[in-house]
Amino acid sequence: MSGRQRNWEALSFQIVMTAIAVLALILIVSPSLVVVIVSFTSGFSLKFPPQGYSTRWYVELWNAWQLQFAARNSVVVAMSSTALSIVLGVAAALAISRSKALTAKLLDSLFMSPLVLPALAFGLAALMFFSLIGLPISLLTLVIGHTIVCVPYVVRNTVAALAQLEPTLLESSAILGASRLYTFRRIVLPLIRPGIISGAFIAFMSSFDNVPVSLFLRDAATDMLPIRMWQDLEGKLDVTIAALSSVLIIGTVALMAIMERTTGLSKRLTG
Repeated sequence: MSGRQRNWEALSFQIVMTAIAVLALILIVSPSLVVVIVSFTSGFSLKFPPQGYSTRWYVELWNAWQLQFAARNSVVVAMSSTALSIVLGVAAALAISRSKALTAKLLDSLFMSPLVLPALAFGLAALMFFSLIGLPISLLTLVIGHTIVCVPYVVRNTVAALAQLEPTLLESSAILGASRLYTFRRIVLPLIRPGIISGAFIAFMSSFDNVPVSLFLRDAATDMLPIRMWQDLEGKLDVTIAALSSVLIIGTVALMAIMERTTGLSKRLTG
């Protein structure tokens, strides 16, 4: 009787957890599906379900120069901050991964601190700091601000990859007379490359979609795509924004599929 009861409890727990997971998945995916469907409307307003279907708003998106200008800025800033995050994050991960010294722990906390601080508070503090040192608002300030908030993702993923690295490989390389640079280039880097790529992907997406930091560190000449989309939706419910959102959704899903195929991104995020 007790065995049957335990089996029933396990089965009921599995059913309840599956139902919760399915409900959560529906709540997460449904808004995105609504946006994609609405983007094909033939009307002039965001209405679900659409009265008719057309690709006219994707043609309008092709001619929306303000959105294209903001998207170009967002891509430039995201790529630049990701490149800097890789350099700083990998160097920091190599310094703190195998060290148990107090300095390493302090450095780890320092690099992780942007994830703890409220993003709006950091954006305002960065604006005040740049004003204090006389650095004008430009793409440079955006890259610096985005790099600070993106480095933790590269550090964390690279540290996780280094933790799986066998120390005997490094010892064997040293015994055979290889220099540290050669060992890093031919042994360490190939083995931790999936972790670096995963961190770089998350850093790029975080920078491209960043609103709080961009809100304080951009001006009219350095308009960013999330801010432009937000402002357009505040002024009017432009269907072009729905078309752009659909492009971003499909592009993000495609990139995540590629990352999952090449690096096993989900295992690294849940590991």
